[in-house]
Amino acid sequence: MSFPCTTPKQDEIISKPLADIFVSDLSTISEQGKSIKEFDGILTVRRKNQEGIPMHVRVVPVACIGSAPTHLIFNFDIPGGQMDFIATLPQPKEAPRGSLHSVRRCSFDVRSIASDGLRRTSLAKLTSLPLEAPITKENCSADEARLIDKVLEFLKREGLYSPQMKEIRTDDPIATDLIGALLTGPSVYSSRRSSNDSIIRTGTSTRTASIVPAKMKANPIIMELLEESLSWDFDIFKLEEITDYHPLLYLGMEMFRRFDVFATLNIDENVCKAWLAVIEAHYHKSNTYHNSTHAADVMQATGAFITQLSNRDMMVMDRMEEATALIAAAAHDVDHPGRSSAFLCNSNNPLAILYNDLTVLESHHAAITFKLTLGDDKINIFKNLDKETYKSARSTIIDMILATEMTRHFEHLAKFVSVFGGEEPREMSQSEEETSILMRRMLIKVADVSNPARPMQYCIEWARRIAEEYFMQTDEEKQRHLPIVMPMFDRATCSIPKSQIGFIEYIIQDMMHAWESFIDMPQLITYMQINYSQWKKYDEQGVNTLADIMAKQPPVGNKLTNSK
Repeated sequence: MSFPCTTPKQDEIISKPLADIFVSDLSTISEQGKSIKEFDGILTVRRKNQEGIPMHVRVVPVACIGSAPTHLIFNFDIPGGQMDFIATLPQPKEAPRGSLHSVRRCSFDVRSIASDGLRRTSLAKLTSLPLEAPITKENCSADEARLIDKVLEFLKREGLYSPQMKEIRTDDPIATDLIGALLTGPSVYSSRRSSNDSIIRTGTSTRTASIVPAKMKANPIIMELLEESLSWDFDIFKLEEITDYHPLLYLGMEMFRRFDVFATLNIDENVCKAWLAVIEAHYHKSNTYHNSTHAADVMQATGAFITQLSNRDMMVMDRMEEATALIAAAAHDVDHPGRSSAFLCNSNNPLAILYNDLTVLESHHAAITFKLTLGDDKINIFKNLDKETYKSARSTIIDMILATEMTRHFEHLAKFVSVFGGEEPREMSQSEEETSILMRRMLIKVADVSNPARPMQYCIEWARRIAEEYFMQTDEEKQRHLPIVMPMFDRATCSIPKSQIGFIEYIIQDMMHAWESFIDMPQLITYMQINYSQWKKYDEQGVNTLADIMAKQPPVGNKLTNSK
């Protein structure tokens, strides 16, 4: 690189280690870490001919996530004014996407100094994340202010924070398949573990009378189990069994009662009961994972999180927000077919065509929820709300359902950490709508993929169910000669422990730590670590198949049956 005679080319700037730019020793600067205020002095910069040229350099910190500095900006004073240095900075539209891996490890314009607490949070997409800097425009010159604006624009661009798949171990094809499918769009035949998959379901009539179990109130065993419905150790599989596969109806009515949803919506209990019955009927019983038991599990986790927030006196949700969060959780995967969005795109499904291959499944889940609800007055739980309240409730429910789309996982996580990632979680007033949205999105995201943070017996059962669903998709893809989304999810060769290890390492771990630090539920981390250790142990022992793993487990859901 030559200063000031030659304009740096883009490939000479992006991803360059600082050692290739500077002759001077930068260890003094980089070792200052979070306590750094700024550096202002002379550093020797390396020219193309490897000769050094002294330049005045100012180093200032910028916080991209949270309040602590995460990057350093190097501001060069170009001698002689022979070129506009700002104009030579890479433009967002030109910069190569996905270059964060090398930029994080000392590049020309930024150097990551993020802590290990959330070691991959900076992989998030931060397109619209507000950046906080410990400097102000007032104490900068006009040129410095322009430079800082340009660097901030560069830092915020989407490609810079896109997930880096090359950080996944190349010797772990199962984890590569799983995580790659979770985080990428349908153009590369992606799939996902979360609430992202559905196909159109024929016949959406609301057969209320035939759906609601006749003896709903007559089973004391169910009522006894529901007394523990806000416990993180709640046995959702037992509820599935003793309700004859109507866990969402029973759990949903219990949650609606506990959180005063009937009064909040100004609606009769029977309307809510009918709504839950219809929503549950439109979950597919043939799915091993994405069925009404999963919906009930997510709703139960949502209720547990709301309760914990209330116990901590954190005024973050009013009654209507609690009600809409529970409704979104109950309906977030309605009409899910047990096939991924990539499968829909690859098979030219009408839903993929309708939604242009973009957020196909979540859009369908949200749309079918309101189509069913508004299509029959007998189940319309919103019919007594005024227009503005309904509009707000609808917006919240749609936003929460769409938040379960996993390709935006890192974006949602990083924005949440930016607001709530400080040492002391900040208080939030009801007027801070943007902050409320971030919190609600993270709440349903964590609830949706909380399986690895549940007691081990339940974690393993959920792993069995999702693996079987993936296996069935692979079987159908082979039969129909479609592109295979996750080739390693073949029932004959797949290692279940490896898939779970990768999922926890690359998706769950950082998110759970961020959420737990906000909500203060240490059992989330405890169970996650226990389960992670068990999966590692199975992997080391060569216990890979579903049959081998299940042979080592006690049956789930038999605790109360044995006590009859």
